[in-house]
Amino acid sequence: MEMCGGRPPGPGRAAAPRKPAEYDGSWRWTAPALDRSVPAARSAVRELIRRRAVPLREDQLYGLLLIVSELVTNAVRHAALLSPEVAVEVSVGPEWVRVAVEDNHPYRPAPMEACPEDEPRTGGRGLLLVQATVEEAGGCYDIEHTAGGGKVVWAALPLRSRPTSPRRPR
Repeated sequence: MEMCGGRPPGPGRAAAPRKPAEYDGSWRWTAPALDRSVPAARSAVRELIRRRAVPLREDQLYGLLLIVSELVTNAVRHAALLSPEVAVEVSVGPEWVRVAVEDNHPYRPAPMEACPEDEPRTGGRGLLLVQATVEEAGGCYDIEHTAGGGKVVWAALPLRSRPTSPRRPR
């Protein structure tokens, strides 16, 4: 269920040799599947981006933090029964920043379409926000199953305005 033409190299994926930037790397942590983990994850990602001096414009950072909030919220609200913890991973390369949220629930979420009858509804459209944010930035996102039967929902945003199209490894 890939949402765009390719994906950036993630952890463990081969890439052409190059001199790494000071901000390159991958960081992963877990949090309890509780509401308080949403702002904690957002704050941790913001601090990581700042500390590593990742070259994101302010609007890109806001988009990335919105994606983190929505993905962690979805895991907390919909997967906590089968996944008392969620994992958050941030990977930064020369052209992309990728955030991923993993839980142990097998259900693959899908963006809910907005309907006029649903206007009073205040939730349920988080993946639509993720999708719109990713598309506006020229990024991509996907949902993948894990070996343990859960899922990883990830999104990648380009660090530059006009990114080269990432290629899916063969």
